[in-house]
Amino acid sequence: MMKLSSASIMGIAALLFFCALPAVVSSWVAADFGIYFVYAVFAVSLAFLWGHAGLLSLGHAVYFGIGAYAMSVVTLGMIPGLPGVRSMWLGLLAAVVLSGCAAALVGAFFFGGRRPLKGAFLGIVTLALAVVIERLAINSSFLGGMNGLMSVPPITLGLNGDGPEVTDTTVLYYLMLAILVAVILLMLKVEGSRFGKSLASVRENELRAATLGHDAARLKNRAFTLSGALAGLSGALFVAQFGFASPSLIGFALSADVLIWVALGGRNHVISAALGAITVRYLESRLSGAIGAAWPLFLGGLFILSVMLFPKGAFGEAIAWIDTFRKNRRAASGSEPPAA
Repeated sequence: MMKLSSASIMGIAALLFFCALPAVVSSWVAADFGIYFVYAVFAVSLAFLWGHAGLLSLGHAVYFGIGAYAMSVVTLGMIPGLPGVRSMWLGLLAAVVLSGCAAALVGAFFFGGRRPLKGAFLGIVTLALAVVIERLAINSSFLGGMNGLMSVPPITLGLNGDGPEVTDTTVLYYLMLAILVAVILLMLKVEGSRFGKSLASVRENELRAATLGHDAARLKNRAFTLSGALAGLSGALFVAQFGFASPSLIGFALSADVLIWVALGGRNHVISAALGAITVRYLESRLSGAIGAAWPLFLGGLFILSVMLFPKGAFGEAIAWIDTFRKNRRAASGSEPPAA
């Protein structure tokens, strides 16, 4: 019988909770959680890059924004020379492909040179990139400038923007939840694959991994590409629900937000990062209504305390505690020595 990991147990418990949630909350709360699930996909993309690959991107919203704008341009019929094309399916494909290609180009530049970027230098350059791309979007009349692109159509099931629209909050809730679960399962599969294990070895000791024959630059670039493609998918799903894309989806603010979500949840597990994003977004919505403009100060204080008290993140520490508890139980039964 296959034994589930502690992270998987937490994930299954969370899934059961979210499957039952619409039955006990109002429709507008369910609609909010549909958006939170999209943010969770974004958090998973950064957790894989930061936690599993050891690459900290401080400008990860670039790829979220590229996906959002790609979806908007396609579904609004703005493809140059093809005004009749408005397919949501093509928009999703464009979001994933363009974001992934952008990340691949950036990764090739960052890791393919004689002096590849690492650590804080990588973070600083990715942050600068987000600022530059945000300014370009603000000054682009094609992308709507400061106002962005408005009236983006909702999710439609037809091949070219026709067919029934998915606007029911409960349907959207379960659709976004299903996409989040699929993304998490995909990333768990990737992490357990030969590529994922090679990537982890590069994260732990790049020089040793290189001596064993691993191409560190290629592995990092592949991780960057996959992470960027997932971020683009989340951006496309975001605009399909919110109905607009703006330069704020590319810049520093959202990049800082996702960093906080992942840090608070736990970057070592994609499940903990996803739960961190959902929890923080829920707290933000409640705090903004309860204490008004002071809620960012509260969230900042929570972030500082979490980093100090829970270096693995709140959910990451919970997973570690479950691990210890299970090991001690097995030790008590005589199957293995107790955990230290």
